[in-house]
Amino acid sequence: MTPYQTDLDRIREELTDSFDEELEMELDEARLDSLLEEGPGARDSIDRRVYFRELFRLQHELVRLQDWVQSQGLKVVVLFEGRDSAGKGGAIKRITQRLNPRVCRVAALPAPNERERTQWYFQRYVAHLPAAGEIVLFDRSWYNRAGVERVMGFCTPEESEEFYRSVPEFERMLIRSGIILLKYWFSITDDEQQFRFAMRIQDPLKQWKLSPMDVESRRRWEDYTRAKEAMLEHTHIPEAPWWVVEAVDKKRARLNCISHLLGQIPYDDVPRAEVVLPDRVRHEDYERHPVPREMYVPELY
Repeated sequence: MTPYQTDLDRIREELTDSFDEELEMELDEARLDSLLEEGPGARDSIDRRVYFRELFRLQHELVRLQDWVQSQGLKVVVLFEGRDSAGKGGAIKRITQRLNPRVCRVAALPAPNERERTQWYFQRYVAHLPAAGEIVLFDRSWYNRAGVERVMGFCTPEESEEFYRSVPEFERMLIRSGIILLKYWFSITDDEQQFRFAMRIQDPLKQWKLSPMDVESRRRWEDYTRAKEAMLEHTHIPEAPWWVVEAVDKKRARLNCISHLLGQIPYDDVPRAEVVLPDRVRHEDYERHPVPREMYVPELY
């Protein structure tokens, strides 16, 4: 085998390993779905070859968008909202998968602590807003007040009404400051959420995703529907409209969301200087010292 062939094999291996990251996530979901493969939840989805081809194409465009955001000093905020198990996290994973975490980061805030509950409601979210050249994806956002906090009684009716009055002005203020704000609502049906919750109950690798709050949300489906309708009525503003993603089919939802996101921010190629690796400096007196074997991780595979 020639050195050229060896290099090609190494390149193929590296590319395959890169693609395997996505395949591993997909196989994990396929394993989960197969638990009820013969049940009423079984259905056809988008062809896997089409899905992967489009996903990798869109992820390439996301890299171009990332470079543009960085070069132009843009500030981008994307909100992901929806019912529990609607697929927000899966879409966020596919968006960030190929991107630089120093440019594109995820903000997934826990429940507020005692101190934060005494602050201006938006204060803890402001701390996570982007600087120039950054993209921040909020896996749930300040709209917690319009959803879980309202439905579960974690805020008063007066606080809820004040939120509806404040959030349009808050978002207009963000936009006037130069932030590009996109808001996505992932929409699933009652039956689909029931199906996905059943999957999580049966899968030990997914049970951690099903919190007591999630379980309670099943009982309060109609309350969440009313909360969603009120949220859209009060906060769907021209400056920052809501975009609804049909998310019963996870794969289509991811592709549609990413494609739409790319269409909301005009971008172009960023000129790059050619990168040339310099020759490594070698010194006659350099000696690499051996690492003790007991420091190595056992090679079980």
